[in-house]
Order: sequence, then C-alpha cells, then structure tokens
Amino acid sequence: MSLQPAELAALVGIAFLGSVVFGITGFGAALVTIPLATHLVPLPFALALFVLMDLANAFRIGFENPRHAVRREWTRLVPTIVLGTAAGVTILVKLPREAATLALGIFVIAFALYSLARHPESQARLASGWAWVAGFAGGVTSTLFGAGGPPYAMYLSHRGLSKEQFRATLGLATLSSISLRATAFLVTGLLLDPEVWLRAAAVVPAGLAGLWAAGHLFRRISRATLMRAVSLMLLASGASLTLRALA
Repeated sequence: MSLQPAELAALVGIAFLGSVVFGITGFGAALVTIPLATHLVPLPFALALFVLMDLANAFRIGFENPRHAVRREWTRLVPTIVLGTAAGVTILVKLPREAATLALGIFVIAFALYSLARHPESQARLASGWAWVAGFAGGVTSTLFGAGGPPYAMYLSHRGLSKEQFRATLGLATLSSISLRATAFLVTGLLLDPEVWLRAAAVVPAGLAGLWAAGHLFRRISRATLMRAVSLMLLASGASLTLRALA
C-alpha cells in the first residue's frame, strides 16, 4: 500500500498521541490509534501496524514495576485471553470490511459512553470469577479492534487494588494480550506485509517518544481529565466510523 507523506505524518502523529494516552492511563492507546488510523488505511493494515507499536510500548511499561503486580489476578486472566484471541482472529479474517468498521465504531462509542458515565467512587468489588469473562472479552477486542485493555481495566478496577498494583497488573495483562495478538497476526499473515514493517519504522519510534512525553505530562494533567478528553474524541471518531460503514 502506497502512502503519501502527509498520510504517513498523520500516522506518526496518531502513534504519538496514542502512546501519550497509554503512558498516563496504562491502557487505551489502540482506542485512539485504530479508529483514527482507519480513516487513512484499511482496518487490517492499521491493526498490524499498531500492534508493533503496542508491543514496544507494552514491553516498556509491562516491566516497569513488576513487583507490584498481583500475580494471581494476572494468571486468572491469561487462559481466557488465549481463548479470546483465537476467537477474535477467526472472526477478523472472515468479517467483511464494512461490518468490521461498523463493529469498531459501535465498540468505540460504547466505551466512550461508559468512560463518561463512570463514577470510580461508587465501584463495587467484583468476584474473581469475572476474570475469565474479562480475559475472554479482552482477547476478542484486542484482536478485532486492537483494544484489549478496557475489559481488563474494568475488572481490575473493581478488585480493590492499590494504584501501583492496578497499573502493574494491568501492564502484565496488556503485555500478554498484545504478545498473543502479534503472534496471531503473524500466523494469519497480517504481519508478513513488508509495507507494515516499513511504516512501523516511523510509527514505533513516535510511540516511544509519546511514552517519554507522558512521563513529563502526568504531573500536569490528571488521569481523569485526560480520559474525559479522550472519551469525547472517541465519541466523535466512533460516530464517524459508524456513519462511514453505514453510508
């Protein structure tokens, strides 16, 4: 696929923005990158391209403070992440482009509305069995939309973890999910396209730069403020994708 310099520059900017979000919140890069990138490139190409950036970012964040991770929570999630990834990649290779775009638009809108309506102070504790549901759902959405983080974050945020435990455990779950997604994309051939690796040479460094910027920004902008701004942007992006799929 041939991209104009302006389109490649836009993908680089999208990568930077998504990584800033990921660096501050611990998840959510793909909720920014994939919906925006699919206005420029097909969904399978966007998924393959940004899984490489996500993998680099996840390795950077996932091993930041592993001693804080609650291993029993992580090990509950992983088995069904594997099953969800297998189910997601099966759906991805069979889903028509318009249907995939529509599903992505609806998913993004739903998450944006959930984020805007969420009240952290009123959260009830979930039973540990919900880890299996969250793992499977995250495996599916990770493969289909590049966004496995929301189901894991929803579950872990209701488990009474400290901020340090939440971030570290979420980081390991996300790293596991992205690694499985990258493996699935390699097996199905999405990562065998030389153009993906060529564009990744620009996108991956931009993503790492976004992580560096996030480290300097997190003291100046609260996680809640950032997520509200991202949610509003996702509403617009999800609506655009939905309308495009239905047109």
